[in-house]
Amino acid sequence: MWGYLSLLPVILALWAIIGVWLVFTIAVINSTVDLTKDFPFISLCGSFPPQSCIFSQVLNVGAAMVVCVCIVRYHQLRDWGVRTWPNQLILWSGLLCALGTSIVGNFQVKNQKHTHLVGAFLAFILGNLYFWLQLFLSWRIRGLPQPGAPWIGPLRLSMCSLCTVLIMAMIVLHSWLLRSASAACEWAVAMLLFMLFGLFAVDFSVLDGCNLCLQPRQSLSPPPASPVSLQVQL
Repeated sequence: MWGYLSLLPVILALWAIIGVWLVFTIAVINSTVDLTKDFPFISLCGSFPPQSCIFSQVLNVGAAMVVCVCIVRYHQLRDWGVRTWPNQLILWSGLLCALGTSIVGNFQVKNQKHTHLVGAFLAFILGNLYFWLQLFLSWRIRGLPQPGAPWIGPLRLSMCSLCTVLIMAMIVLHSWLLRSASAACEWAVAMLLFMLFGLFAVDFSVLDGCNLCLQPRQSLSPPPASPVSLQVQL
């Protein structure tokens, strides 16, 4: 069972990348967007039917998979000895990224612009923060396992740095009314975030079990001396 979990990040990345480019292709074919005028934002491609339906489904399923990846990663870091509060901070940034992704898919920019922008903020900004926190944790805790080849860490650092630069460029270019350049940055950021989630396949490849801590239920009788910890191997 645990070996199959290493495929989940790859499936997530492929699902999201193929899905948004399929939405783009349909929008171009049915002339919803006109490439002769400017390069469109992802949200504009997914604002009109029929591709808006596909856009919502792609992002909703993708958000569900992001939640699963974040929860598995949380338990993996916990079993590696990461303290509760930084691990929970990482988890919640990932969950809010998933929530923002779902909001972006369900509240199209042409119908609910302000709600859509809130979702985009959660998806892009907190999504980027999620991976920066992962990198900071691996740098702060020297004994933390680092599965995969030695170049995986520098690759993640490069992708996170590029993602941050592109997010700032996207905002600045949009304020300068350079919409095509801003849209190109948005597409690049989305692809980088999808690929960063896909790289979790390297970390999940070493999964072979997890610790389940059973806490005693509150009752009138005295509780046991300590929680019971079980090692589950499937």
